[in-house]
Amino acid sequence: MIDYLIPEELTMLDYELSVIDEYLNDEKIVQPFIEYFHKKHGRPSTPLQVYIRMMFIKHMYSLSYEELHQRVSDSIKWRRFCHISLDAKVPDGSTLCKLTKLFGSDTLEKLNKIIITKAVKEKKIKARKVRIDTTVVESNIHYPTDADLLGDCVRVITRTVNRLAEVTNDAAGKIRNRGRSIKKKILAIVKITKRRTEEKFDEIREITGQITEIARHTVADTKEVLARAKQAADTKIKGKAQKLINELSEIIQIADKVIEQTEEVNKGNLNLKDRIVSIFDPGARPIKKGKIKIPTEFGRKVLITESEEGVITHYEVYEGNPSDELLLIDAIKRHRCNVGHIPKEVATDRGFYSEDNENALYYSLGVKRVSIPKRGKKSKARKEIESSFWFKRLQRFRAGIEATISMLKRCRGLNRTLSRGTSGSKTWIAMGIMAHNLWKLAQL
Repeated sequence: MIDYLIPEELTMLDYELSVIDEYLNDEKIVQPFIEYFHKKHGRPSTPLQVYIRMMFIKHMYSLSYEELHQRVSDSIKWRRFCHISLDAKVPDGSTLCKLTKLFGSDTLEKLNKIIITKAVKEKKIKARKVRIDTTVVESNIHYPTDADLLGDCVRVITRTVNRLAEVTNDAAGKIRNRGRSIKKKILAIVKITKRRTEEKFDEIREITGQITEIARHTVADTKEVLARAKQAADTKIKGKAQKLINELSEIIQIADKVIEQTEEVNKGNLNLKDRIVSIFDPGARPIKKGKIKIPTEFGRKVLITESEEGVITHYEVYEGNPSDELLLIDAIKRHRCNVGHIPKEVATDRGFYSEDNENALYYSLGVKRVSIPKRGKKSKARKEIESSFWFKRLQRFRAGIEATISMLKRCRGLNRTLSRGTSGSKTWIAMGIMAHNLWKLAQL
């Protein structure tokens, strides 16, 4: 009612926000989310247009949920952009977090596809030329050592058993807290690592073996508690007890894997497949990308396909470190599904090269020009191809995706995902890419 008293300068949206606001007004934008809401049951929830706009601001400016709530509450422009009146309450951060978990990564992936399809129909992007690269989005975990992982297992198991004992009124019993013993042994390892002798590695493995035995005893005791808890859960507290029982079962499975892989390392086997690097994010994997400063990153591999307009037309999140050359053809096919046609030119780095990939792009998919440097020794004919003007032009174009990846990591939150699990990581990455694409489309 007092909007007319506010100066126009305070309510007028910036050019980019006004373009994005108009772009998001399309009814198709909210289609993937509608199935999660029932028209007759449940209390009124946050409007979808408000949710989408607030999540755009969150990842556009790398804000936490608490900062997002405070900044939108204090800003008249952001309130207008989010379709929140001055006398209305801004959705709380916990509400937005719960909605994000409810929608999941698949819904946000559909949202990104709708944004790309809409941009193509409105002829904002042509996507005749694409560049592809991969990067690592790190998980929010500490550096994993065998001793620390075992310590995490014992600490979390003990804490969960204590909570279960409170819920079941000690009907399931408790276990001995061995956390202090493990802390002393980890401190002993820290002191040994400061030495410059070669014997320190054998001493570290010996202490790690002792920690493994402690963890094994803790897991054995916990399995007995778990068996008693399943029988003693009272009907009144069955929901809480069952939730803790499920959590404890998952932690025990992870602890068994950590104990097993630690024993393998102590035996000298350092090449372990699907090695667990965090009990809080079991899907995270150690990934090497050949970086000097950071030889090993712990997280998930992300493939990015970008058009000449700077819009990300396709992305994919992988657990582990699949070879780049195995991902190229599928990336082009997914790009075709989102955009509606095969690009005329494709540029990547040498990691994607294989003769089969080049043949598939040229003859099966119909790409006119493929710029992928060959690895290893090159023939005279190959050298002539790679020294041609169009090949070098596409390689210069390819280099631009490094700047895009840098911006995604510095400004859109893709340097480290703060959501746990593969589904949470995919959701976090989808939000960052959505914010990037809308910002790019507003500039076109």
